[in-house]
Amino acid sequence: MCLNTGHPCNCLTDGNPCEPCRMTAKDRETEEVHLSNNINAAIQVENTCEPDLNISSSGVAKERGRNWGWMVSGIICVNILILGCALASGSAHNDVNIKISHVQIYLIILLLLTSIWMIYYIIYTARNENAVVYQDAHAGPIWLRGGLVLFGLLSIIMDIFKIASYVGYLHCDSAVKVAFPVVQLVFLLVQTYFFCIHSKDCAQLQKNITRCGLMLTLSTNLVVWMTAVTEESVHQTTVPDYPSNTTKLSGRSLYISKASYGDDKCKCSHTSCSIFKEAYYYLYPFNIEYSLFASAMAYVMWKNVSRVADEHIHHKIKFHLKDVYLGPVMGVLLVVAGLATFIAYEMEMKKDYDDDDDKKDKAVMMHFIMNIVIVTTMSVSTVIGCVIYKVDHREHVSEKNPTRSLDVGLLVGASLGQFIISYFTIVAMIGTGAKGHLNRLNLAWAILMVIQLGLQNFFIIEGLHREPFHEVHPVTVVANPYVMQPGKELSSLEGSDMDTKPTPQPTEHGLHGHMAKHRPKLPWKRRVLKEVCAFLLLGNIILWIMPAFGARPQFDHDTETKFYDFNMWAAVVNVGLPFGIFYRMHSVASLFEVYLTS
Repeated sequence: MCLNTGHPCNCLTDGNPCEPCRMTAKDRETEEVHLSNNINAAIQVENTCEPDLNISSSGVAKERGRNWGWMVSGIICVNILILGCALASGSAHNDVNIKISHVQIYLIILLLLTSIWMIYYIIYTARNENAVVYQDAHAGPIWLRGGLVLFGLLSIIMDIFKIASYVGYLHCDSAVKVAFPVVQLVFLLVQTYFFCIHSKDCAQLQKNITRCGLMLTLSTNLVVWMTAVTEESVHQTTVPDYPSNTTKLSGRSLYISKASYGDDKCKCSHTSCSIFKEAYYYLYPFNIEYSLFASAMAYVMWKNVSRVADEHIHHKIKFHLKDVYLGPVMGVLLVVAGLATFIAYEMEMKKDYDDDDDKKDKAVMMHFIMNIVIVTTMSVSTVIGCVIYKVDHREHVSEKNPTRSLDVGLLVGASLGQFIISYFTIVAMIGTGAKGHLNRLNLAWAILMVIQLGLQNFFIIEGLHREPFHEVHPVTVVANPYVMQPGKELSSLEGSDMDTKPTPQPTEHGLHGHMAKHRPKLPWKRRVLKEVCAFLLLGNIILWIMPAFGARPQFDHDTETKFYDFNMWAAVVNVGLPFGIFYRMHSVASLFEVYLTS
């Protein structure tokens, strides 16, 4: 059959197909080959799909096992937390027959169990090479581990001071109060080492046991934090039973007393009890922050159990203050001014109430004005940073990781504590008409605090979800003398080559040395963002120092106390203030990360 219908030929009679017929036949053969390949591929796909049933069934089994481990570990955490909350809240009231020694017995049991599990995990992972195959590069950054070590060291010193103080009450008080700081000291050593070494682990063996152990660690740290916060908050707002307190509550010395361990009738057997008590009282904030840091790291490890971390390379970002001057300098000045006013304010508040009331009012006014200045400047710098985000076109982070989600959740959740106090203050000031300069300053401070919290949350969350800046190094182009330039003849090129000496090729060392000497300055957008981050970081540090070390303007200024009644207002402050203190410290860590990625 002749396939070339357009041109008549004698293909059939001669048996020798012409060129057009040969080309058409070749196309048909190619089409048949493609068709057969498609059929074979379809058969192979059908054959390979058969074992998917087994794979999916094993995947379902693994998913069930993972859900079972999450459920059991969650049940353990909830039960420990609820029981700890019941004991801590019961010990806070004198009418309830729950003493602090009962809470400490419960904590000793938790601390021992958690320490035993962490030691087991450390030994198990050291003996089994396949126990930890993957690691989360985002988990446990160096500044978080450094903060954990610093707060852990200060907490250990606090426990040593507690032991030295409690020993003086052994003759008339429970020995549990000495045993608790001893056990907590051992726990701090074990846990600090555990998180410094294993905070990035994505455990692949004994997953359910690891999940339960990490939830035990998380809940233990939260119960320790809850107990410390409750204990200090109650002693910071204890109303004595003598009638002089009912007239006025503006004097802090009337209703704020340090924690008294041992019965009031029990006298210390050595003279240095008061010194040690005064020392560890000021170390309480570091112990509280340590528990929260450890809780956050335990949660990230729990989320990373059985997780297959991404294999892509994470860029190592180094900390340096290149071309960043204004933010750190202004931040340091803000911290120094805040410390000076805070010390003067605290010294005035700790004086006897019989002193001149005008001095106390001036000290409270100075504290309000300083806080207004701090919050206002931080709000303005945050607005500048948000404007830079609008003109900056960096890509957003696409991958999901537990560390980033936890950072955002803690940031928003912890800020609610300060939001609550600020809004209660706004309602009280407006309800009383904001009469007097102290009330107006208090109202302005509360409104500005709400604005600053909202702006800072947006700035930090937006910065955490942006890809880091990648520096593009300039490419050094070396001219090839043997490439002819347009408009030049070969003879002139050869003549110039004969007259000139050969140019030595630049070495790698020479290139890097040249780049180091002539490294360009940071782009203005990066520089502004780093200035803003550095200033906000130092501003949050001073806003953490003042309430963490005893500043209580909420009680030194008595308008809210009279408006809400003392017990209600004390409950609002005792709940909201610990979260506000943690928010400032968590903001410092988050801003440091935003600074590095900017």
